Amino acid sequence: MRVEVEELGLALDTSFLTLGVSPSAAHALDSMAALEAGAIANPDQGRQVGHYWLRLGRHAPEHVRGDIKALHRQIDSLAKDWPFSSLLVIGIGGSALGPQLVLDALGGRARFLDNTDPVGAARVLAELDLKTTGVLVISKSGGTKETRNSMLLAQSAYGAAGLDFGAHAIAVTGQDSLLFKAAQGWRARVPLWDWVGGRTSLHSAVGLLPMALLGLDWRGFLDGARIMDARTRGVSENPALVLAQGWWSAQEGGPRAMVMLPYCDRLVLLSKYLQQLVMESLGKRRADGERVGLTVYGNKGSTDQHAYVQQLRDGPDDFFASFVAVLSDDQAGVLGAVQVEPGVRAGDYLLGFLLGTRKALSDAGKQSLTLELEQVDARSLGGLIALYERAVGFYATWLGINAYNQPGVEAGKKAAEEMLALQVRILAGEPAEGPDAALIRRRLALTGR
Repeated sequence: MRVEVEELGLALDTSFLTLGVSPSAAHALDSMAALEAGAIANPDQGRQVGHYWLRLGRHAPEHVRGDIKALHRQIDSLAKDWPFSSLLVIGIGGSALGPQLVLDALGGRARFLDNTDPVGAARVLAELDLKTTGVLVISKSGGTKETRNSMLLAQSAYGAAGLDFGAHAIAVTGQDSLLFKAAQGWRARVPLWDWVGGRTSLHSAVGLLPMALLGLDWRGFLDGARIMDARTRGVSENPALVLAQGWWSAQEGGPRAMVMLPYCDRLVLLSKYLQQLVMESLGKRRADGERVGLTVYGNKGSTDQHAYVQQLRDGPDDFFASFVAVLSDDQAGVLGAVQVEPGVRAGDYLLGFLLGTRKALSDAGKQSLTLELEQVDARSLGGLIALYERAVGFYATWLGINAYNQPGVEAGKKAAEEMLALQVRILAGEPAEGPDAALIRRRLALTGR
């Protein structure tokens, strides 16, 4: 089966995938319609999930439409007056993975602090001219420890260089959050509403603002998502339904991971981005106790042909491949026309390797689907992300789970707080035994405490 979205130069081909019978398309579509209409989608926090509102205001509740328009005006204003040549983005999860993908794919140069590793932060900050570097700090609650810690490290570095951190910094955060209050006096505070989920936030200020500050086509990115949204609201020729049906069919006979194989350097971060979007959305325990999910891994072609494609072909049948082909070499400039053999260009080899790997897997009884893009630009990338967002929503409906909560993430945060409390007790001289206490003591000794 092949479905095309001509306006985006995008097509989905499932010819190398055996499509079985999937659950009700009508049920999945009704679920998405309710989401766009404002149903409470994250009951754990009593929140709506409105990422679709971000790209087409008329689908948003009336009181939200003005906020979205005001955000777009603010983005234009901040980009117009941006005095810095470099950009540092501080965030984690959806506040880093999405911007990393988009900026890398579209050629926007930025550095990221997306952990609480002081050595990693020191390496990044040492490579920047802080005088010419502006900073985005992204955290809806302002309480995310990794982001807060990285912000404090960056503030220290700017202070040590004799610079006013606030004069360089913009906060993207919720109204009256901890970060909102800490950012008083900064260049700007940009809203991130509670109905925008982290892993579906790329069409909010999280993705649009860094694009705008780096001179990228953020309005085209929105336009691509609008086009894809319109194509994925009905039954006929719906690429997101076909994609979700492909995922569903691939699981027949046992669980299979999804291996992303984009044959394009600009999409090397696609699998990393999709790991959060797909796995945090779908890796859940159902009400009946059954554990469900869809594991995602991958890097890029043809690099992976020299790595784990050997196992994909001759190893266990525990995956299906998702190839991504980019057909145009226009963005390579003169290098796109260089002949590496008579009549053959480097990009011809790239497609040839994709087709050859797909055939080799098929000959070995392994299944795959292929996404085709004419080129990677803001419109096609915005549409590609919207395609996966909708497919995740459809698939979650069929699994009978909530795609928009993350109880496992919250459990990890609580456990980390317990370990930090254990460290405080050890520092106070209280007795503590076990492997956790032993490792904490080892670190304390190595850091002179």
